[in-house]
Amino acid sequence: MQRFPCPFCGPRDETEFHFAAEAGKRRLEPAPGVSDGDWADYLYMNDAPLGPAREVWVHLSCGEFFVMTRDRRTREVLSAEVLPGRQA
Repeated sequence: MQRFPCPFCGPRDETEFHFAAEAGKRRLEPAPGVSDGDWADYLYMNDAPLGPAREVWVHLSCGEFFVMTRDRRTREVLSAEVLPGRQA
């Protein structure tokens, strides 16, 4: 089992975390005008290149969201940061 670093609680088992989104991915707006096909592409069609990637995760135990940078090739966690405007 992998250990993920929560900036609020410290290292925890990966089962306590849930992937939320790719960091920096902009939501399609205005939402009422977005087609079903465009929503499907936005939600499910990701490039996912190998190498470092910034992702938004939530620690289910404390409920806090944060940005984790992981290497998609090795699964190594490179960093974990509090979201802008939040404090650990």
